[in-house]
Amino acid sequence: MSFFSRFARTRAAPPALRAVPDGSLIYAIGDIHGRDDLFAALLDEIDADRSRRPHERCILILLGDLVDRGPDSDKVIDRAIGLRDRFDRTHHLIGNHEECMLAALTGEVRALRYFIRIGGDATVRSYLRDDARYDATSFEELAEIFPRCVPQSHVDFLGRGEDLVEYGDYVFVHAGVRPGVALDRQKTSDLRWIREDFLGSESEHGRMVVHGHTISEDVERRANRIGIDTGAYATGKLTAIGLDKSDHWFVQVRHEAA
Repeated sequence: MSFFSRFARTRAAPPALRAVPDGSLIYAIGDIHGRDDLFAALLDEIDADRSRRPHERCILILLGDLVDRGPDSDKVIDRAIGLRDRFDRTHHLIGNHEECMLAALTGEVRALRYFIRIGGDATVRSYLRDDARYDATSFEELAEIFPRCVPQSHVDFLGRGEDLVEYGDYVFVHAGVRPGVALDRQKTSDLRWIREDFLGSESEHGRMVVHGHTISEDVERRANRIGIDTGAYATGKLTAIGLDKSDHWFVQVRHEAA
């Protein structure tokens, strides 16, 4: 199943001039999907980048889909929890994969089956750390075992996730927004799951929308949105956007899994 954007090769219109509040240096990281190696490397690059930029406070936003598909979802969440001591403020959004993980953690077999179908098998394996046991275990048994393997601190962290974050002329969401609907009236399902209706829209959304969820070969810049999901688990490339006043730029790392 491919989640690459079919809009990625279209001619990009330059985004209108937008700004974040003075004194705020903001970084947002796209879908990590279990690639803790890339996550660690990108945070180091962000540290180096921010050291060169005067600011009063540095804010980090994780755009969701920290888990699934890559090998180290448990380590990604551990690292994300520790970021409160590294930045002045942190936000993490609930992506569709976190939504499904939280459902699977209830012990409901049907929820676990769907979670595994969309890449959650990698997450379950990362917590079990026993591939032979995973392969020999039924769905019914996994539905009981998986919740016991996930630390409560991880469950609490995921449960505290947000769906929409605004700073100045920018709004940060996981998947996108429903065109024609005010930002304060968006449905959670759209913020976490929307794809074609948002990606193909040229509507002004009231803010510049920074999002992940749909993979593009590189940063996807449009007049009304900026997509920064560069397919970390598949391409080995993880991307962040940096924002300072009316400036924006991108920080990337790329390497294959060990």
